[in-house]
Amino acid sequence: MKKMHPFCRITPPTNLGLPAAIVALSLFVLLGGCASAPVSIEQMAAAEAAVQAANNSSTSERAGAELQIAVAKLASARQAVANKDYDRAKQLAAEAELDARVAQLHAQTVASRKAAQDSQDAARVLSEELNRKLPN
Repeated sequence: MKKMHPFCRITPPTNLGLPAAIVALSLFVLLGGCASAPVSIEQMAAAEAAVQAANNSSTSERAGAELQIAVAKLASARQAVANKDYDRAKQLAAEAELDARVAQLHAQTVASRKAAQDSQDAARVLSEELNRKLPN
């Protein structure tokens, strides 16, 4: 049984010949020896887009705390990328995207509750008007 590399869990190349050894070495160098791969452009772009979409006056007003959490996590993700802490950056980017969506949903919920309350208030006022105008 071949010995597994303790970090990568891949079998080290043995007796592969020069071309295969060069390819294997190139892949090892490209992958950074199983170090975490950089955060994908798509992942960071998705987080950026989600935070940008949530960052409007309605969300700021109705779900400001949630929005600030998303903005802070996105900033931390950017910093983690700069520090080459890619695992942390991936985690923070995913959290920023979810937090931005939570902020949007919270803002929509607050707006819906307000609209429902306004409708109930209008119905109550109409009912009171009808009761005053109708003879008993």
